[in-house]
Amino acid sequence: MSLRNRELVFLIPALVVTTLGFALVYTQKSAELTLTSLTYGALFLALFVIAHLGVRLLASRADCYLLPITALLSTMGLVVLYRLNEDLALKQAMWLVAGLAVFLLVLAFVRNLNMLYKYRYVIGGLGLLLLLLTAVLGREVHGARLWVNLGPIGFQPGELAKVFLMVFFAAYLVDMREVLTVSTRRVLGVPLPPFRYLAPLLIIWGLSLALMIFVKDLGASLLFFGALLALLYVATGRFFYVLVGLALFAIGAIALYFLFPHVQLRVDIWLDPWADPSNRGYQIVQSLFALAEGGLFGRGLGGGYLFLPSGRTIIPHLETDFVFSAIGEELGLVGAVGIILLYLIFTYRGFRVAVSTKDDFSRLLATGLTSIFALQAFLIIGGVIKLIPLTGITLPFVSYGGSSILANFILLALLLRASAKAREV
Repeated sequence: MSLRNRELVFLIPALVVTTLGFALVYTQKSAELTLTSLTYGALFLALFVIAHLGVRLLASRADCYLLPITALLSTMGLVVLYRLNEDLALKQAMWLVAGLAVFLLVLAFVRNLNMLYKYRYVIGGLGLLLLLLTAVLGREVHGARLWVNLGPIGFQPGELAKVFLMVFFAAYLVDMREVLTVSTRRVLGVPLPPFRYLAPLLIIWGLSLALMIFVKDLGASLLFFGALLALLYVATGRFFYVLVGLALFAIGAIALYFLFPHVQLRVDIWLDPWADPSNRGYQIVQSLFALAEGGLFGRGLGGGYLFLPSGRTIIPHLETDFVFSAIGEELGLVGAVGIILLYLIFTYRGFRVAVSTKDDFSRLLATGLTSIFALQAFLIIGGVIKLIPLTGITLPFVSYGGSSILANFILLALLLRASAKAREV
């Protein structure tokens, strides 16, 4: 079976999940099953079939698993959002259409990844501009300054900035990888390259800490810095950079813990949410209860105890920060592990793309994009299950958020372009 035919076959599970999911939720809400509820699966399958046809036309040799995994995650997110808030589900569906349109546009115009390398400084400048825009004009929501309003539309510039900066980091390391592996002096017996080549690492370290200070976004800080360390290791093969980077980030994070109350609050809630379960620790405590209530197979879509008598969700911001908790309660451990496995397979395929590419820029770009995707999924799931402090970022393709949908579809398009290029060489 050809790559594209295999991709088309693997889109069928997304049809099944969406159709059954909408049917179950609709039945729970109205006690009857209508033809309308059964057509949702076909509608969203049609959208991804259009995307599939675009890939078949524009990147015929691309990886055949990444798009079906994205379809499963996206449609599962829509089903859960429909269960929680029908209005948000409609908005998410519109963003999904916009994301697929952007996905096809990127595939159509970025026919060769070398054009991104050529304009690396412009792309890097745009990424920094978006972060600066967030810091200066951002509107604080739920303790983090992430949103910028353009008239009636609000968006998160940091979501697009992460993709732009990954392109720049990959291109920069292609230019500097040789000098970063050459040692000119030793400090405490450790070989180091010239300081001017270490400066970008220190600048990004400072930028990560600045994000924690001004934007109050711990998640974005960990995301940018973690992805950069992964790129440095792949580019140079020296684990020393990872150790130094982790040490720098730990020193900065400890300093910020004692200097800024919002960082201290996040860590304190993580360490002991039961100290104040009805106020500061309320979200994470309710999340743990929801996950425990789901058991092995869950209470079924529409059967979980997710709403208060007033109609509000029992966990605040359930549609964005804690959507994984809703999945865990209604689909149980089996459903939650299934979602995690989808992210793991996506990550595996992304790194496989990186390994299979022949040129350095494509390899580093695929590594950076896959790393930032995997880290984002890990950070939000880890926060929801109390493995790490809660960061408040979105779960890729599942949580509600238009900016996240657009950014992740751009990421997907670039990964498919890299995989197609690898097979064409």
